[in-house]
Amino acid sequence: MEEKPFPAWVWSVEQCLKEYNVKLENGLSSKDVEKRREKYGWNELEKEKDKPLWRLVLEQFDDMLVKLLLVAAFISFVLAYIDAHQTGDTCFHAYVEPLIIVLILVLNAMVGVWQESNAERALEALKEMQCDYAKVLRDGYCVPDFPARELVPGDIVELRVGDKVPADMRIAFLKTLTLRVEQSSLTGESMPVIKSTGPVMVDDCELQAKKCMVFSGTTVVNGSCICIVVNTGMCTEIGNIQTQIHEASLEEHHTPLQKKLDEFGGRLTTCIGLVCLVVWVIKYKYFLSWDVVDGWPTNFQFSFKQCTYYFKIAVALAVAAIPEGLPAVITTCLALGTRKMAQKNAIVRRLPSVETLGCTTVICSDKTGTLTTNQMSVNEFLTLGEKKTSSQVFHVDGTTYNPKDGGIVDWTHHNFDANLQSLAEICAVCNDAGILSNGSLFRATGLPTEAALKVLVEKMGLPDIKERNGICDSQLAVDCSIDRSTVKLGCCQWWSKRSKRVATLEFDRVRKSMSVIVREPTGYNRLLVKGAVESVLERSSHVQLSDGSIVPMDEPCRQLLLFKLHEMSSKGLRCLGFARKDDLGEFSDYYSECHPSHKKLLDPSNYSDIESDLVFVGLVGLRDPPREEVHTAIEDCREAGIKVMVITGDNKSTAESVCREIELFSDNEDLRGKSFTGKEFMALHSSQQFEIMSQPGGLVFSRAEPKHKQEIVRMLKENGEVVAMTGDGVNDAPALKLADIGIAMGITGTEVAKEASDMILADDNFSTIVSAVAEGRSIYNNMKAFIRYMISSNVGEVISIFLTAALGIPECLIPVQLLWVNLVTDGPPATALGFNPADVDIMRKPPRKSNDPLISSWIFFRYMVIGSYVGIATVGVFVVWYTQASFMGIDLASDGHTLVTLSQLRTWGECPTWTNFTAAPFSAGGRTISFSNPCDYFSIGKVKAVTLSLSVLVAIEMFNSLNALSEDNSLVRMPPWRNPWLLVAMSVSFGLHFIILYVPYLADLFGIVQLSLNEWFLIILVAAPVVLIDEALKFIARRQKQRFTKKKTA
Repeated sequence: MEEKPFPAWVWSVEQCLKEYNVKLENGLSSKDVEKRREKYGWNELEKEKDKPLWRLVLEQFDDMLVKLLLVAAFISFVLAYIDAHQTGDTCFHAYVEPLIIVLILVLNAMVGVWQESNAERALEALKEMQCDYAKVLRDGYCVPDFPARELVPGDIVELRVGDKVPADMRIAFLKTLTLRVEQSSLTGESMPVIKSTGPVMVDDCELQAKKCMVFSGTTVVNGSCICIVVNTGMCTEIGNIQTQIHEASLEEHHTPLQKKLDEFGGRLTTCIGLVCLVVWVIKYKYFLSWDVVDGWPTNFQFSFKQCTYYFKIAVALAVAAIPEGLPAVITTCLALGTRKMAQKNAIVRRLPSVETLGCTTVICSDKTGTLTTNQMSVNEFLTLGEKKTSSQVFHVDGTTYNPKDGGIVDWTHHNFDANLQSLAEICAVCNDAGILSNGSLFRATGLPTEAALKVLVEKMGLPDIKERNGICDSQLAVDCSIDRSTVKLGCCQWWSKRSKRVATLEFDRVRKSMSVIVREPTGYNRLLVKGAVESVLERSSHVQLSDGSIVPMDEPCRQLLLFKLHEMSSKGLRCLGFARKDDLGEFSDYYSECHPSHKKLLDPSNYSDIESDLVFVGLVGLRDPPREEVHTAIEDCREAGIKVMVITGDNKSTAESVCREIELFSDNEDLRGKSFTGKEFMALHSSQQFEIMSQPGGLVFSRAEPKHKQEIVRMLKENGEVVAMTGDGVNDAPALKLADIGIAMGITGTEVAKEASDMILADDNFSTIVSAVAEGRSIYNNMKAFIRYMISSNVGEVISIFLTAALGIPECLIPVQLLWVNLVTDGPPATALGFNPADVDIMRKPPRKSNDPLISSWIFFRYMVIGSYVGIATVGVFVVWYTQASFMGIDLASDGHTLVTLSQLRTWGECPTWTNFTAAPFSAGGRTISFSNPCDYFSIGKVKAVTLSLSVLVAIEMFNSLNALSEDNSLVRMPPWRNPWLLVAMSVSFGLHFIILYVPYLADLFGIVQLSLNEWFLIILVAAPVVLIDEALKFIARRQKQRFTKKKTA
């Protein structure tokens, strides 16, 4: 039975020490460590066993089309070997067909193995997040650089600013007033979290609520502490995530297109098998005969040579039916799609994901960094006016840490009154943050809120005109220093030089404020304070007005400020209050640690007395603002029928506020049944959960843990949805892996998230996902176009071979020619169809269902009609050459070939029994074809008829590619020049056909000859009607749709 983990967050420090049998002053003994290592193992993440290479290779052949091709290649090889052995001809020509098929399959397998081997790097990226060394107490001695791998539960570890946490640990005591930990990558919280030592009274609480715990892989950004190691290795939260990633990878399914192609492959296999069997069986009389005596068959005669010959015809039929070029064309189309997406900042890591985007029905988006900028910024600030009952509110534009991004609305330096100057001074000096720049990307060092306040100071400028103009020729900010990364904040530096800091009163959870003592230019000290508005107001007895005068704070003034606070908070703003104090008493002349009053600053319990009787200056509202483009993207999703769900680790009120702001919900919309914490949603009955998931409109899940995200994605998939999941943190990785499309953030995303994803957003922007969905839809339409083109061409080839067998005439196409058509001639037009322009209304249609058929019954009917014409035309021109002297005014007998009757052509196998049959020599491409045996006229002599059949097939397929430009639109409305690449591809395919026709070596290899101009006229005349036939079918389809629409409207 598995041991239940000890809930250290519920118990006091003393109880935890007792549980792990350790003392804070001594740490564990070496003997204890050995025992615990045997029980708990090393503090490292386990490495999952990689799939062996042979298994990866075999998996690439687990596909119906591939298996069919393998069988066809094997049979072709065996028959070629038998044929060569019987004739004594060891020519390479006979093996061309099986070798080409095998080459295609090998290349396909290589690509598959490469993709698979790159798929599990997320687990390796997790290991890089683990800490290498820690400061540990062992046997009563402090070891500063102790290998973190050797930690065991019960170890005593010291953490300081900048340290990466080496294991999941319970905080024993704080060495500083506050301890802040950056754990957004694990929990999704947008701000560093303040930690404490007090136990949490709830056993089954979310990670965010475990304030007395620090987790492996997170980072200390402020303060230091002593901790007790609770969990190591795979038992840590990051270890749980590794387990979840591995489980999610086992649940990975095929993309919608792969499922469709698998279904198609299965049906194609059945059809091909049946047709091949029928073709072989109906020719039984040529290789099996018997006499009937007294009503019973006797004297059976079997011809192995004829049996294998007709078996080869059946194999040729299989080769004709299988679209060998389809995998290559799909890969090319998807690769082209990835290039287009990369230009739009969406980097696709797995090719099939491009198409899956097109049928996305739900986007599960993280809030922080995706819908928002993940950069705190000041949205508005407030100071009092000329009277205590009046206030002035200023709105601030800009959503990044770039001080040049936006400005203060209606701001002029003439309204830079005394109160605003005090606010600017406190924001600049009572602040430890900085800003770094990497090209166009700006990020904060220190607390994000403090960095945002410094940006505000830069936007405000300076009150002194000369100083203002002296900072970078009137440019108030963003000059990079010598290291080209730290941003020089001119205005903040000016205030810092003017008011020099001499002491800092650190933040604590009781006061909810921090302050600094500064030496003013007058030589006296002043206290500058910032903190929670209610807390600062409570300790303020006066207020400063816009003219600089200080007046007592009365109740109406206090209520006005509290009302403004409520107003700003209801907009989702995080508010800070600012105050100052001029009369510092014994600290008025404080200068350093040598001052007599310094002892009071060493005791934090004195800070509340020092920060009393304050003069309130103003308040500032900050937020992690929504991206400007998100609102439009959400609207596009609505029009496209895509549901948006926000899943975040942040608190409920913040998440709801942001969702209202991006208009996922309207301002007055009741969010009951639409907004849940992860814990609330998981507590519901499964039927309620599915009901909520199925309802139209958006949903928001806050305080979501990794297991919640994963479960939500799993439910959606079970509900038949195609899910795109965005994320940037370690906590998002399992859900990213499980989703149909995992989308990681390129800028703020962790390596773990990126490696678990299918797609990476280079700009971390939600609207890029919507653009990628539009591109995915366009790619799917284009893929349907070239699948429609290739399959209809293959149906034509199948019908041509079937007709050949059914009529009993010599085979008009040999397997190597069919392979050439399928791979080379069809390839360029099919690829060019991937460049078809997207429909204008592509994002105004609902997403297709993942179970929608790739080939509808009407499209199948069209395949059969077009395919029938292709087959009849290909076989027809063969028959016409043998039986007709001219066709539609085109002379065919000028080459001198012998004409036969249709009856003779159908019974050509009986030629040796004919009397007085002769075959005259005829000219073909500058050479004369002659026969020692007249019956060779139907084998060696068919070379020109075969060439005509092959050329008609190529020409028809080129014309048929024009039909595939649009499923229903006429060529008049969608002319060929809308896709110039298709015209180029048609030219390339014709060019390749001319090469094999007019290069003697290649002509011999493919068993064809050169054609005259007259014969080319015949080919075009026979091929062109395919366009007219499909135009008629498209017209019928449009009429049917119009009738259906009218009925629906009525």
